Amino acid sequence: MSEKDTIFSGKIKHNGLFDFKELYRFCYVWLTDYGYSVTEKKYSEKAKPDGSKDLEIEWEAKKKISDYFRFIIKITWRIIAMTKTEAEYEGKKVKMEKGDLEISFKAVLEKDYEHRWESSPFLKFLRSVYDRYIIKGRIKDYEDRLTEEVDELIAQAKSFLALEIHH
Repeated sequence: MSEKDTIFSGKIKHNGLFDFKELYRFCYVWLTDYGYSVTEKKYSEKAKPDGSKDLEIEWEAKKKISDYFRFIIKITWRIIAMTKTEAEYEGKKVKMEKGDLEISFKAVLEKDYEHRWESSPFLKFLRSVYDRYIIKGRIKDYEDRLTEEVDELIAQAKSFLALEIHH
């Protein structure tokens, strides 16, 4: 089995107005622009008696770094009591959503994702020696790079939300 080390986790919490479709698109485009392939693992929408809805969405974004390393970003969207509303922006009415939004990010550095070091206990032992002593510096560099990418995505998504709040 490949080794998956969680390197970083973070959250965005927002209560109020936002454009769900645009935020969703913004995050998806950001990830694909950075070379990730994004898979939507879950999309759950529950309508509530008051006309609002709760959403839960799970994404898994993967990017191959080498034959040995892969970056994975797991993103969970939770939106509680989302309703459609109108807001005024530059003198025009625009359709938006309102509710409690929480987006969780988990960055994972996956090693040996092609399972090349799995065929025997001896190879697994060699992999641990390889990871611990031979490529320790490279692992640290990749961990830092992955952390920076997820941190940047969170900062960009927060900025996107902040821009929208002023609608």
